[in-house]
Amino acid sequence: MSIHAYRTVAEAVRALEQRGFTANFELIGKTFRAVESGKTFAPGDLTIVEHHRFEGASDPEELAVVYAIQAKDGTRGTLVDAYGVYANPDLSAFLKDVSIQEDRAA
Repeated sequence: MSIHAYRTVAEAVRALEQRGFTANFELIGKTFRAVESGKTFAPGDLTIVEHHRFEGASDPEELAVVYAIQAKDGTRGTLVDAYGVYANPDLSAFLKDVSIQEDRAA
């Protein structure tokens, strides 16, 4: 997880976009696709650079994780998934095969 502390999912996504994570990723079958460019990526092409978990205190639908992801070709973007029982099981299975970058001191 990153040292950044965001209060909302929208705030995290905006901040990541300002830091160059501009692609929007989606899971299509067993590949990730950058929506705008149409490029597709296998798990081995991707690294989770950081993630931010949001735990809604009163509303379980506020449980979410924002992922900052970088592809080997330099494509950088975000992906938001529900957390806990609302998580997408196909996405969770895909992300298990994606490497995670170790935290670096800022």
